[in-house]
Amino acid sequence: MMKMKKYICYIFLATMLISQGCEKDSFLQDGSFSGDNNVTEAQLWANPDYARNFLNNIYATLSDRYNLDGDGGILASGTDEAVNSNANGGINVLTNGTWSPVKTFDDVYANMYSGIRKANMFIEKAPTSPFIVLDELLPANVPANQTYELQLARLVGQAYFLKAFFEFELLKRYGSFVIVNKTLTVNDELDVPRNSFDECVAQISKDCEEAISRLPLSPSEWRTTDRGRATQTAAMALKARLLLYAASPQYNPTNDLTKWQAAADAAKRVMDTGKHGIYSSYPNIWLWNTAGAFNNEVIFATSATATVAIEQNNAPVSYDAANGRTNPTQEMVDAYEMKTTGRPITDGASGYSATAPYTNRDPRLGFSVLFNSASVQPLVAANNFKSKPVETFVGGKDGLGLNVNATKTGYYMRKYLSESASWAGTTTTIRRPWIFFRYGEVLLNYAEALNEAQGTAASTLILKALNDIRARGGVAMPALQTTNPAGNGYVALNQIELRKRIHNERRVELAFEEHRFFDVRRWKEGETTFNGPVSGMRIVPTSATTFTYTKFTVENRSFTAKNYLYPISQNELNRATKLGQNTGY
Repeated sequence: MMKMKKYICYIFLATMLISQGCEKDSFLQDGSFSGDNNVTEAQLWANPDYARNFLNNIYATLSDRYNLDGDGGILASGTDEAVNSNANGGINVLTNGTWSPVKTFDDVYANMYSGIRKANMFIEKAPTSPFIVLDELLPANVPANQTYELQLARLVGQAYFLKAFFEFELLKRYGSFVIVNKTLTVNDELDVPRNSFDECVAQISKDCEEAISRLPLSPSEWRTTDRGRATQTAAMALKARLLLYAASPQYNPTNDLTKWQAAADAAKRVMDTGKHGIYSSYPNIWLWNTAGAFNNEVIFATSATATVAIEQNNAPVSYDAANGRTNPTQEMVDAYEMKTTGRPITDGASGYSATAPYTNRDPRLGFSVLFNSASVQPLVAANNFKSKPVETFVGGKDGLGLNVNATKTGYYMRKYLSESASWAGTTTTIRRPWIFFRYGEVLLNYAEALNEAQGTAASTLILKALNDIRARGGVAMPALQTTNPAGNGYVALNQIELRKRIHNERRVELAFEEHRFFDVRRWKEGETTFNGPVSGMRIVPTSATTFTYTKFTVENRSFTAKNYLYPISQNELNRATKLGQNTGY
């Protein structure tokens, strides 16, 4: 496998140089030329443009997560957050009990190792490869930033971050991986067992620190054309998430509190830089045609792709024949608190009304979910889409059972969608990244880890982190507090109740961002949370302005102990038998 990847990599690199229109004698810097069409590895790395191009190619290993099955499926539909409207979608293997080594989904194993190989090669080769020094930092034209040594350090630091990122992607899926810290050759033993979980955590942590020691502090230090490259805060955020996972019940069954404290400290490290904050507009965090581009909440993301495919795949079906793929569940909708009281809808003092279920809810519900706006009197314009009401009631233009793509739950996903996108007639694309790390998650990581490490002794710090998120402009949820049981946002002052609110705040703030899939697993709650039915809401009009609401089961889900981790693909096991399969597959 590695031998084949090596040859593919060389072919790509040679093709890349040829496609740039370079003549051999213009880019071979080592004074040799064979006279034929062979290009040696040494000659490639001697090109002063080559190292940067190679690093850019490592970044290209990153990909957005808006379409995992070629039909608009996102990982949220593999959780209790959503149902995929395509009954035959590949993502259904995650929930119907058929997930296996020969029926994989989201199998990134080979791709992540390809990225790790490239990163290792860059770390090895870049120190002896010539490159042109660029004025890449702000403020511009600072000679001290333009030395060869510092530029090389920043280049290598990016490779270390990307290597750590790819390693973590393997760890969170497969539980452990084979640590590779050099460019493997055909002479190396390639069939080796995976390292232990703790060894993998230590390796990723080490690579994060190697990156931190070399990189600019945050995105604002890069010149505009280099925004999106790795930074210290990106590596810190990665390490904070890594340590949070390592402290969680899935990997910390003895509940070693020092692991939780280490996770809290890692998140606080990001916070203490002062370089990131909560962005004022929740919807525009992802919509970069607006002022949201490179907003200070974004820590690390893919490049922003101009596309309308996200709307085509997920908008309600009446909007220019969209596919309505991601249908939030009633369980997801029920997680949003009441705006007026800051209490869960299950709390008798919340003010929730089952006959007006979408009234006075946490604004993040309307920012993330398209519900039946025609059922809200007066009409909730904020939950219209493209200036038209969404009609998910039975018989409505977006309603249950209308056609094969129509919502299966009575809801459509709104998060990530732009009202300005157009795909019928004149196409208007929207620039969007997939955001891997943002500051809201860092605050949530800090609150969770601190609660588990210190409990109520740290309640002031925990509540501040949560309330910084809840106070976002346009959201402005009542602050959580522990002193007035009759007041808004009340949480009983004990670790269990704080844990419940932290978990729920993660659920609503990070909805559809792939956290729920792994959070429930690391909390070891899969058999209860993901194993069973998910629900929708059947809305039936009784007059022009009144409706009945009936919760119903959309589908039954299967989750067993083996599903805490991904299966290793049988194709990989056939190449390397010592990898070992994850238990139960």
